[in-house]
Amino acid sequence: MQGCIENALRKLQPDFDSIAAAGRTDAGVHASAQVAHCDMTRDWTPFKLSEALNHHLRPHPIAVIDVARVPEDFHARFSATERRYLFRVVSRRAPVTHDKGLVWQVRKRLDVDAMQKGANYLLGKHDFSTFRSTMCQGKTPVKTLDQLDIETVEYPSGIEYRFHVRARSFLHNQVRSFVGSLEHVGMGSWTPEDLRDALRAADRAACGTVAPPHGLYLAGVGYPVDPFLDGLV
Repeated sequence: MQGCIENALRKLQPDFDSIAAAGRTDAGVHASAQVAHCDMTRDWTPFKLSEALNHHLRPHPIAVIDVARVPEDFHARFSATERRYLFRVVSRRAPVTHDKGLVWQVRKRLDVDAMQKGANYLLGKHDFSTFRSTMCQGKTPVKTLDQLDIETVEYPSGIEYRFHVRARSFLHNQVRSFVGSLEHVGMGSWTPEDLRDALRAADRAACGTVAPPHGLYLAGVGYPVDPFLDGLV
C-alpha cells in the first residue's frame, strides 16, 4: 500500500520522498482506516489532492477517503494516542465466497462467553512476551491493553465473531496471537484460565496458534485532536 501511494504522489510531485504511516501491517492484513502524513511543496486543497491521488491509485484496491491539513509537528505514528483493530472469524461448514481472504474461517462454533472471560485476563498493563513475535523489534514487551471485546454477528449459514481490540500501541503479531489463543478457548481445548497462565508465563512457547493475517483489519487510529475535523494523509 505505501509504495502505491508514494508512486501516486510522485505523479503530482516528481521529487516526492515518502509518507509516514500510523502503523505497519503484515502481508495479508487489511486496513480500513490507516492514517499517513506527508509534506507537499504545492498548496493543494484537501479535496483536489484526494481526487488526484485516487485517480493515480487506480486500479489498485486502495482509496484515500479523507485528506486534511495538519500542523507541522503532527506525525501519523508518533502523535497517535490509540490504535484499534478488528479481527473477523467466521464459523460455518460451507466455504466462504464473497469474504474469501477477508476472514478466518473455522468449522465449529466458538464459546463466546469463555473467550470473553479469557480475553478479560489480558486487559490492563502486562508483559506480553507470550503474544509477541520472535521477530518483534519493540523496545519492551510491556504494553497496556485497553479493550478486547468479542461481538457475534449473524452470517449466512453460520456466525461471525468480531474481536475489537484497542491499545496505544501493539507488539508484532500481538493481536493475531491473542485471537489464535482465544480460538483455543472457544473450541474448548483451553480454559480461560489456561490463557491467563499463558500470559503469566511471559514465554512465546506458551502462545497458542497465531491466527492468519487475512482476518485482521487496522480499524482506526486516535489522536489528541482529530486532524480531519479541519478537513494530508
